[in-house]
Amino acid sequence: MTPVQAKLSEFLAEAMAGDANSIVNVGGTIDPSADFAKSASQTLAQHPKSLESRFLYDARGSELFELICEQPEYYLTRTEASILKDHASHICEKVGPVTLVELGSGSSVKTSHILNVFTDRYGKVQYVPIDISKAALEEAYTRVAREHGAVNFVGINGSYECAFPLLSRITPVVVLFLGSSIGNFDVEEERVFWSCMSQCLTKGDYFLLGVDLVKDIETMEAAYNDRAGVTAAFTRNLFARMNKEFHSTIQVNHVKHEAEYCEQRERIEIGARFRKAQIIEIQPVGQRFEIGENEKIYTEISRKYRIDRLLPYLSGFGFEACLVLTDPKKSFALLLLYKVKGR
Repeated sequence: MTPVQAKLSEFLAEAMAGDANSIVNVGGTIDPSADFAKSASQTLAQHPKSLESRFLYDARGSELFELICEQPEYYLTRTEASILKDHASHICEKVGPVTLVELGSGSSVKTSHILNVFTDRYGKVQYVPIDISKAALEEAYTRVAREHGAVNFVGINGSYECAFPLLSRITPVVVLFLGSSIGNFDVEEERVFWSCMSQCLTKGDYFLLGVDLVKDIETMEAAYNDRAGVTAAFTRNLFARMNKEFHSTIQVNHVKHEAEYCEQRERIEIGARFRKAQIIEIQPVGQRFEIGENEKIYTEISRKYRIDRLLPYLSGFGFEACLVLTDPKKSFALLLLYKVKGR
């Protein structure tokens, strides 16, 4: 265990033993701008050029994502929330009085359905949301304190990977990974994720996974190309952030948001098409990149799933589904997974 993890372990033990809501920053001394600059200098040197999607979520990006979730075309959030609302009691009954750990929790709006039922049934509930956005965590902190007085909120501001080794120390747990965020991983990243989960969770723990399902292409593409242009602003904000933090001079108005479904890989591929040649300067690392006219920089993927393929894949990591919950149109699914193998 690293010194940061040891400190976090001590913090969790103290916070969860008490009643005071709290947030701890585990980012250490890493400068977010320096981290962004280092990553961008590596991924822009590749072919095709790309940027890591985690850098979309600065303060402005997080605000825009919340607006995306409110757009009529973006069915994922409201469909998942509906499933949670309808089946929270069933989930609660299955998992029992466990600690709730949420990865990429955001402002924890959808999680309120779970918190309501757990507090009604079990009284005091331990909730450990983990998010890279401090602003989103603080918003969640305020909401939970106001709406769920019986919840002990122990927020972790940082990447959720840093908390993986601590899961075995707070078992029994149910880990929540909602919003089909798993779909932002490519195939290898997903394999590594489930391998880590398999090692860190204890036999008898649970994992609540939200996944977007394959459906008609028009519906899937519309979700990432809303008429109001909020998703386009979300993509362009990444380059506005470069101007602010790297002292670059990107003409953001010449950056076009694109999101298209790739049938072969069953995923939405999102990126920025440069409508004129430009230079991206990354002054913190002394690098510059020429972006050609009509060149595309990939910023995010959103993979879509088929339940009959996903469940056998997860069983290879020691997880079995004890609940498979979908909406009437079967456009989205919540899978309550049970850890059947391992320690």
